[in-house]
Amino acid sequence: MSEQIVNIMTAGHVDHGKTTLLKALTGKWTDEHSEEMKRGITIRLGYANCTIYKCQKCKGSKAYQTTKKCLAHMTSNEKIQEFSFIDVPGHETLMATMLSATPIVDGALLLIAANEGIQPQTKEHLTALEIAGIKNIIIVQNKIDLVDDKQALKNYEEIKDFVKGTIAENAPIIPLSAQQFVNIDVLLEKMIKLFKPLPKNDKADPLMLVARSFDINKPGTNVSEIKGGVIGGSVKQGTFKLGEEVVLLPGIKKTINNVVQWTPIKTRINSLYIGNKSVKKLGPGGSTSIGLNIDPYLSKADSLAGSVLALPGKEPPIFKELHLEIHLMERIVGTSKEVNIEPLRMNEPLVINAWSAKTVGIITSIKGKNVTLKLKLPVCINKNEKVAVSRLFDNRWRLIGWAIVK
Repeated sequence: MSEQIVNIMTAGHVDHGKTTLLKALTGKWTDEHSEEMKRGITIRLGYANCTIYKCQKCKGSKAYQTTKKCLAHMTSNEKIQEFSFIDVPGHETLMATMLSATPIVDGALLLIAANEGIQPQTKEHLTALEIAGIKNIIIVQNKIDLVDDKQALKNYEEIKDFVKGTIAENAPIIPLSAQQFVNIDVLLEKMIKLFKPLPKNDKADPLMLVARSFDINKPGTNVSEIKGGVIGGSVKQGTFKLGEEVVLLPGIKKTINNVVQWTPIKTRINSLYIGNKSVKKLGPGGSTSIGLNIDPYLSKADSLAGSVLALPGKEPPIFKELHLEIHLMERIVGTSKEVNIEPLRMNEPLVINAWSAKTVGIITSIKGKNVTLKLKLPVCINKNEKVAVSRLFDNRWRLIGWAIVK
């Protein structure tokens, strides 16, 4: 088994079965927030882990399973690879949340429902994968149980035409039914063959991209038993150790003498987890959580999402103003009718996704491809990193391109 966990994103249009597929693979329903349960869609990033095993007696794809024992032979399976899944929203208004996950993944499952075909957010998600440079993609032709053979074949040809000329042109297409557990074994086999952990630097200065944060204390917890705030996300590089002093950036917003300032949070690591497993050190790969010695009030309701965890003295820079080299796409995708992208304008607001952070910036300077934005919220990111750029179109933020931090 590979020692490194592989991070996989699920992408695709709303209600095409991303969360149901993860339930089939991991046994976990990733829509855990009350508003998600009520509306039946994914709003926040969801996380779940699974390990793929192989039976030495079963033949073909049937040998690939997610249980420690083969139910057909009642023998122990061989452990092959652990995967950590990030379930991202498919709804058009939640595109920015999806973009915040792309810097921490090794591959993607792009779901397309056979009964609905290519939808606006299918196009937008594929574009986001291209911007992020995620090359390892498997296309899941889901809900195959809801169509006949003729419609399934027609949908397959539509998918082939859709990905032609894109980063997913040669991606395998797996027809399956997540609801009925049909062809799940075929998907597992293909995941083992295609998805490998990308090279990560565990010797570099540690950086964790924070995608979620929590207060894990239940109401009424005794003061002496209250645990510190918890952050979730993925280690981009380096290794964090239990008990180590760390700093969260950009930190806490404070107003002093009518001047807004951001103060980094210096704290200590209380606990480290990969899934439900407690560890003493944490390197790149896998969806992780870190318990910190901070007031849990600071971490409740994802209030620290978009932050970066680093070691004191080795922090990435914090930007209140971004200088970007902009690369615009030709057309806006994700709308019912694609339109050409107009040139950027002075004083225009843009949404910037920088690592796991999201902020609005106002254009204060345009010189060819070089653009300067004054940010509403500061972001922590290294220079020469890639960010996603969205603009307001028909009262929604739409992806229009990417940029390099200068």
